[in-house]
Amino acid sequence: MSRHIAFDRLHNFRDLGGYRTTDGQTVRPGLLYRSDSLGKLADDDWDRYLALGVRTVIDLRYPWEIEAKGRVPGHAGLTYHNLSIEHRPYDQAALGADVPVGRYLADRFDEVAHDGVKEIRQVLDVIAAPSEGPVVFHCASGKDRTGLIAALVLDLVGVDEKTVVEDFALTELASERLLADWIADHDGRRPVWPGYGRAPAEIMQLFLDGINARHGSLTGYAREQLGVDDELISALSARLLTR
Repeated sequence: MSRHIAFDRLHNFRDLGGYRTTDGQTVRPGLLYRSDSLGKLADDDWDRYLALGVRTVIDLRYPWEIEAKGRVPGHAGLTYHNLSIEHRPYDQAALGADVPVGRYLADRFDEVAHDGVKEIRQVLDVIAAPSEGPVVFHCASGKDRTGLIAALVLDLVGVDEKTVVEDFALTELASERLLADWIADHDGRRPVWPGYGRAPAEIMQLFLDGINARHGSLTGYAREQLGVDDELISALSARLLTR
């Protein structure tokens, strides 16, 4: 199935529904979405977005990113949360050409996973809470911070690691448009780092390998670092899964 939902200005809006768990359940379609910045919504895109019935938005960006680039427009029935899970900002576009994409970003993912434990747990609580409609979580490109949250949620409800890695790498289908946006915002200049906007599977696999070595699994990390318990996992599963 095609997971990317077509918008003019959003390039990485995806439905996490349809993934199978190891016990034969399925993530409900049309209930949990991941995206690049919803601050880009306007005109026909806004109508397309409203048609999805999203009732909860989790914005993973820094407050200063939101001030510079905008947030999702407000509308009746929308609940908005700004939960910035990253605590050490860095400029991907300015990295040297010799910086390896996989190892460098896997290490940044690990930093976020251990620096942002308070906010990441809050994200999980919001997703697990009873709601009248779909939830979308997003960062700037819908790649790194968003990819970490997507991997964590999918793992907690029982989706296998191979699928988690494949979901992350789907951002590669949006990389060219994300790069074009950056160039347009910077007067035609290109990023110094060739890895800007890229999402090879190696990034997520290296991150997971490190997590597995220390915590046994992403779920083990969530239990040890985030205080996730059986009650929260059951709530996430009840909210997101169907047989």
